[in-house]
Amino acid sequence: MRKSLLIYSTCKKRHFGVLKYWSNGIKGLLSLDQLSNHLTIQPFKIKILEIIFLKAILLLSLTTQLIAHEVRPGYLEIIEQQPGIYAVAWKVPLRNGRPLDIEPVFPKGFRLVGEVTQQKSGGAIVERWKMTSGKLLVGQTVRIDGLQKTLTDVLVRISLADGRIVTERLTAKSPSLVASETPSTWSVAVTYTELGIEHILLGIDHLLFVLALLLIVHDRWKLIKTITAFTIAHSITLAIATLDLIYLPGPPVEAVIALSIVFVAAEILNRQHREPGLTERYPWIVAFSFGLLHGFGFAGALSDIGLPRGEIPMALLTFNIGVELGQLLFVALVLVVQQILKKVPISWPEWSWKVLPYAIGSIAVFWVIERVIGFL
Repeated sequence: MRKSLLIYSTCKKRHFGVLKYWSNGIKGLLSLDQLSNHLTIQPFKIKILEIIFLKAILLLSLTTQLIAHEVRPGYLEIIEQQPGIYAVAWKVPLRNGRPLDIEPVFPKGFRLVGEVTQQKSGGAIVERWKMTSGKLLVGQTVRIDGLQKTLTDVLVRISLADGRIVTERLTAKSPSLVASETPSTWSVAVTYTELGIEHILLGIDHLLFVLALLLIVHDRWKLIKTITAFTIAHSITLAIATLDLIYLPGPPVEAVIALSIVFVAAEILNRQHREPGLTERYPWIVAFSFGLLHGFGFAGALSDIGLPRGEIPMALLTFNIGVELGQLLFVALVLVVQQILKKVPISWPEWSWKVLPYAIGSIAVFWVIERVIGFL
């Protein structure tokens, strides 16, 4: 708790000024007199609401960052080199610079051979070692100790000497697996589809970008073209980055992704005072351009998860399908909520439409600064 408070205090000092500058626009929603007339709120109470707004944005930004670090998945690969001899690779995520308190537990009779090598890879520690056993791994249970106390998942891939492959995703509710004698050929597809859905639904920055597009694009045909352009773009860069055809460092990419959200949020707010901006006139062009960057972000997440050797095309395809399914689910949910709000018999204040883009932009500004500082 003390460390969390220290992180909060540090980030608050660095970013409160910029957040305040962005959120000064909140006072522009209406003048104090107009706001008081609409909501019967005294000016000093409006100042309190402004401070609450800033604190809420800061807390939400910190919370989403901490959750993002917590849910980064682990990866366990077990390769049977010959009957009874296994090569093990264990990738455990880092949180606040320290590995998560999780570790693989093997069946009785499995013994360590030689030394354990360790290296840091991105936001994780990768350990490698060899094990021997007089028993075959088939029919035995492998579990991840401590997984039930976290929010993260662990992807397990077991490659047997006879060519059979077992791939399964372990969670806090299901932290163990039995190496099946007849592994399903669709296990990789199911696992990576689930991971794709989970990534997009927990990827708050990607969802805020999509939400901002939905707020600025009202024509249904334009919306279809916009979402399609975003999908095609990030699918392209997801594939070429995952296959190592192009490499971009993760931290700058994440910073520009946040900047893309700020850009679209500003376009929403500025449309009242000038001619329609680029996003409103050609939303598919903006969606495609920034979608290329978001694809590199997806590729970074997929790299953290790990790809099973020999099954990269299937894993890549199904992960992308999962991302699209999650994105379509989010779009459908937003459209349903919009329709419900339109039918609610409430006379919304004229300025109310600005609240959401200001909130989106404030969070994104925080992320831009946070991520830029992170790689400087």
